[in-house]
Amino acid sequence: MRNQAGERGKTSMQLYAIAFFMLWEWLRPIGKVTETSYLGVFIVFIALSFAGGYFQINKGLKVTIKLLYILGSVYNFYYSGGFFHFNWWNLFFTDLSKNAGFIGSGDWTALSDPFRTILFFTLLWLMVYLLQYWLLNRQRIFVFFLMTIIYITVLDTFTPYNAKWAIVRTVLAGFTVMGILTFSRIINKENVGKDSTSRRKWMIPLAVMLFLSGFVGMIAPKAAPVWPDPVPFLTSLNNKSGDEGNSGGIARIGYGTNDSRLGGPFIPDNSVVFTANTESSHYWKVESKEVYTGKGWTSPRKEARELFNKDEEVPFGRFPGDIKTEKEKVELNMNLLYNHIVYPYGTVKINAGKNVSFEADPVLEKIYSYMPNREPYRATQYSMDVEVPEYKVSALRSITGDEQTVLSPEFMARYTQLPNSLPSRVKRLAQEITAGKENWWDKANAIEDYFDLPDFTYDQKKVAVPGKKDDYVDQFLFKTKRGYCDNFSSSMTVMLRTLGIPARWVKGYAQGEFQKYDSENSNRQVFEVTNNNAHSWVEVYFPGQGWIPFEPTKGFDNSIKLNYEINSHSTNKSEAAPVTIQKKTPKNRLEEMEKNTVKSKAVKKEETALKKATVFIQMQWLKVLLGFLAIGILAYLLYNIRYRWLPHYFIFLFKWRKNDTQFAKAYMVLLKQLERYGLKRRDDQTLRSYAKYVDSFFTSNEMGRLTNRYEQMIYNNSLPKGSWNENRELWENLIKKTIA
Repeated sequence: MRNQAGERGKTSMQLYAIAFFMLWEWLRPIGKVTETSYLGVFIVFIALSFAGGYFQINKGLKVTIKLLYILGSVYNFYYSGGFFHFNWWNLFFTDLSKNAGFIGSGDWTALSDPFRTILFFTLLWLMVYLLQYWLLNRQRIFVFFLMTIIYITVLDTFTPYNAKWAIVRTVLAGFTVMGILTFSRIINKENVGKDSTSRRKWMIPLAVMLFLSGFVGMIAPKAAPVWPDPVPFLTSLNNKSGDEGNSGGIARIGYGTNDSRLGGPFIPDNSVVFTANTESSHYWKVESKEVYTGKGWTSPRKEARELFNKDEEVPFGRFPGDIKTEKEKVELNMNLLYNHIVYPYGTVKINAGKNVSFEADPVLEKIYSYMPNREPYRATQYSMDVEVPEYKVSALRSITGDEQTVLSPEFMARYTQLPNSLPSRVKRLAQEITAGKENWWDKANAIEDYFDLPDFTYDQKKVAVPGKKDDYVDQFLFKTKRGYCDNFSSSMTVMLRTLGIPARWVKGYAQGEFQKYDSENSNRQVFEVTNNNAHSWVEVYFPGQGWIPFEPTKGFDNSIKLNYEINSHSTNKSEAAPVTIQKKTPKNRLEEMEKNTVKSKAVKKEETALKKATVFIQMQWLKVLLGFLAIGILAYLLYNIRYRWLPHYFIFLFKWRKNDTQFAKAYMVLLKQLERYGLKRRDDQTLRSYAKYVDSFFTSNEMGRLTNRYEQMIYNNSLPKGSWNENRELWENLIKKTIA
């Protein structure tokens, strides 16, 4: 007995050790593919959890040890001031309460780092418990082994993690533990071979087989793949930073922070981001980018953020003193909560609440909101004091390029930067467009107007993805001429830079859709801004005037106020006549692709439906494929178990039939069902002989009675009048036995 207990102890130790190393394989890639640090702390927690199970420590003590370990780890990661000090415990429980509210509201992105760490510890705790249950109670590990292989191979395929040896380790560990469990099930079931000699006879061949198969697999020559590699295609569908320099295809429209790889179509999203109460329409700015890479935009330069509160002015909100401005109050109510502030041009002050302060990134011109304890704050509503500028065209046209001397070389280098790989024909095109223009204003307007030509098409769907050797702007200008705001705005910014005019790429939201006039003030309007209004445009720097927005995207509006200073002869003085420059804005952006086409309503409706179906399949091809696959699998399963559900259908079908002539059909249905059930009739077997076989199988006489009635009907072409109810009852009883 002592030897058997020792052998069981050795087996348990082996199982726990292998399970620990298999779970460790789940943690190894996390350091490479995420920002998670201190993985050693989590590995120790796993070892501690397995040790508690192996040594059969009291459940209450195990829970206490694990909780203390988790709390100590969270304290070391995020808090200070002594573990038993009241302050950190107060902050900790406040954080728990706040995150519980985030979970209740479904705002998973708002969870704090300490709470995420606790959730990760909880997940590991649960996985250890499940592994112990599978190993010791169920004596099964294949599902976890398969999940581990899939997890590792997916990470090896789609991330920088190299899982070559991880796969080898996992396969060896998995087959080893399955061999141990199989042997344990055999000896427990058959009650044989429980001594150490039997175990060695089982385990030594298993170890030799695993070693030889692993060794041969590593050194054997590998055949070339038969099918083309699907990874580039799959990564192109959902990758914003792929090696090919493209987003790859389908993304959901909305604000994002990574613009290093542009290109590919968008899926529309009508989710409301915010509503704005304002006197006039505005472009809503979030940030600007300054470095063009040939594939997208980045801002690697970092400077110290500038702090300010609601009573202080935004560091970059004022215009030069000689620019006329009108004061305005803007109020935003946020539906999607962000740590950053969305603001219109000319924002001077921001008020998001009594205790909310702000930080301004001078490079991105991006504003962040914070609480007093430096915790990021996601404002639900805020108001802004805005100064709406009015530019004098004469002042803008006076800037010819000689003014570059007043701009620092560093500034000019920063905002005229271009990659060496930019094709020279981009600059030649910019020079052709602006030929004969003497000043920066006219040149910028000429390039902006160039995109109004019918050669260019606004489209969110059929948008090219630049390849490895393609330049994003060059591809749009000379090859596709089809795209959305990123294509248009990037192209204008780059062309201006080739002419030595400082420009930068800006992103945020377009004006949104007008909803109504304010019920309390008819001079104010309410706009609704959705993810579909996410937008990018261009800012051009004019010395003495500042950054001025331009809108090259076809079908969009840039409503800046311009003063052309028209002279009035009736009054002997010059009067300013402000003019708002606007482009025609279609209600639906995609109307730009169809507005010049005249079709009958019927044909247009049919083509629109076909287009919607085609776009849906293109955008949701994976879901469509999985849907058809799921339907096919379901149909296959239903077909395989049709002997179980078809009888219910036929019972219901014949229940409502009263005519005696239905008996022949019911009898043939019964024969088919018996065959599906497994009672197949031989080719040389008579109906009476087959009926005896069926009755002997079910120990009844129902099949014989039904067969007599059937033969009577066949040979005499008649049945006793009113016998259908009795026949149907016999038939129903027998057919139910096939699904019992």
